[in-house]
Amino acid sequence: MTTAHYRVDLNIYSGPLDLLLYLIRRNELDILDFPIASITASFNEFLDVLELIDLDIVGDFIVMASTLTEIKSRMVLPRAEEEEIAEVIDDPRSDLIQQLLEYKKFKDAATALEEHAAEWQEHYPRLSDERPRSGKDPSEDLIKEVELWDLVSALARVVKRKEVEEESSITYDDTPISTYVERIAARVRGEQRVAFSAFFEGEKLRSRIIGIFLAILELLRHHQFRADQPGDYGEIWVMPPLAAGDEVEETHKLSAAEENLMPPSEIKPTKESSSGEIASED
Repeated sequence: MTTAHYRVDLNIYSGPLDLLLYLIRRNELDILDFPIASITASFNEFLDVLELIDLDIVGDFIVMASTLTEIKSRMVLPRAEEEEIAEVIDDPRSDLIQQLLEYKKFKDAATALEEHAAEWQEHYPRLSDERPRSGKDPSEDLIKEVELWDLVSALARVVKRKEVEEESSITYDDTPISTYVERIAARVRGEQRVAFSAFFEGEKLRSRIIGIFLAILELLRHHQFRADQPGDYGEIWVMPPLAAGDEVEETHKLSAAEENLMPPSEIKPTKESSSGEIASED
């Protein structure tokens, strides 16, 4: 499988910290007091999948996994009563929690800025064509509807299937990613809505599974294909790009909704005649 021209850039998510926040949010945990054992187990499951996708990106994740394991060990080791009191004051998770809080603050601010930018472009669509196009790494494009971690989680469920085989020199698949991209794009355009898991039905080779996953990621990030996850952590649906007419229609719907929500004081009054009656149109 040829992957030299496609890299999964997880730096846009600040890597392991973003994954930790995702796991805490997914499990509805308190960021100030999360269970280290279950978070460590979940983190290691994602790490196994990331190693399949690209070994070059997992360095920071391995360091974080080691940190989590060390914290877990410190919290489960038997301690004397005096040490337990000191441990409450100096929680082994405190440094990591502080990093998470700082990262969450900056991520929330960045998300707010992106939302404001999206609203601005909806009101002034011509400005989107005037943005500089050169010098931008396409791997920095973000997936809007579904988080990258949702896709990785869905991939993990596929890889865990019993029928998925380990690689061997005989069965290794070297199909180019571009081939998968063309096949999947044609299927999605034809069916309009395809379940993420459906792309992997009957697939047993890990190399083919990873190739299909990278192709889906390519379509979502660089070709305006869309993904939707109606239920929390449920099935993900892949859809083709919106047609130009559909985009205009959605913009009109948004504008109409904004007008309906506009306070009466901001609505321009109808022109009245000098006698105070509403002037009729000719």
